[in-house]
Amino acid sequence: MPNKALGQHWLKDRLILEAIADSADIITGDTVLEIGPGLGTLTSELLRRTDKVIAVEFDKSLAMKLPGQFPGKSLQVINEDILSFDLNTLPKDYVVVANVPYYITSKIVQKLMTAANKPRIAVLLVQKEVAERIAAKPGNMSILAVAAQVYAKAELGIEVPKEFFTPPPKVDSQVIILNTRAMPFVGSVNEKQFFRVVKAGFSAKRKKLRSSLAGGLGISKLEAETILGDAAISPDARAEDLSLEQWHTIMEKNHA
Repeated sequence: MPNKALGQHWLKDRLILEAIADSADIITGDTVLEIGPGLGTLTSELLRRTDKVIAVEFDKSLAMKLPGQFPGKSLQVINEDILSFDLNTLPKDYVVVANVPYYITSKIVQKLMTAANKPRIAVLLVQKEVAERIAAKPGNMSILAVAAQVYAKAELGIEVPKEFFTPPPKVDSQVIILNTRAMPFVGSVNEKQFFRVVKAGFSAKRKKLRSSLAGGLGISKLEAETILGDAAISPDARAEDLSLEQWHTIMEKNHA
């Protein structure tokens, strides 16, 4: 039985599982990290594409059953919480494929994208609304979108309606594909400072940038207006309207 507390919803439709695995562009020899393999339905698709799958499963009983389902296959099952798993133990350019529990999606994205050893690509089946938020364009940006897109190019994959899961969750799901950038988008600017400015911008989402930046950075509205003016951005814009390039420009003009 799926464990509700762990956000377990089983997906067994073979065509959908194939499409998810195909989204990762796996080549023979790739090491694939699967997060929360559950019953192993997606695991079996991954093992058809590469001979090295490392599955991290938090549920002890599932972790114990899984290896026996794939005799003779190079499957390593680790009974651990993915949030405490050491990604440095994986080879460079590993691939991540996962049907992710909704309640830890953003923590998993953050862990993968800020790791010293990042995956080459991460294909995550998540809540549809969260997938859309991660892949958002200026006009609908959020901290999650900026944080993910600084480290990866984000694109939407297939949608999976809730009725394909057992038990069905309350909402539909969608694949988000994160192709890791060779260099984070922040480039020459200080990463910590960059996110400090972004967080300040989003600190009062409904407010205009001159107010949210002033409040978040502890500067006057006049100083905030000057920074925005130097960056050729309207002080009446809102954080959700800005592109990564514009955040970068604000960062370059701001020495707060």
